[in-house]
Amino acid sequence: MHPQEIAWYPFIGPCDPCPPITCKTYSTPPHLFIQFQPPNLPQFSPREALMHGTLWPALYSPYESKWGKGR
Repeated sequence: MHPQEIAWYPFIGPCDPCPPITCKTYSTPPHLFIQFQPPNLPQFSPREALMHGTLWPALYSPYESKWGKGR
């Protein structure tokens, strides 16, 4: 699990019709916690910025698809 990912454990009722998912996760990207853009933030090079999807490393949040995992 990535540090920007939070896990929670939902209630599983005895009469649930589907197999339960015991642990669910959600992402908390850094832009949620930065209230304003501080001056003089370091920047990626143009090539790196295109690869990461943001100009500023402080706002970069990696995403890993969960599709197909555990199947």
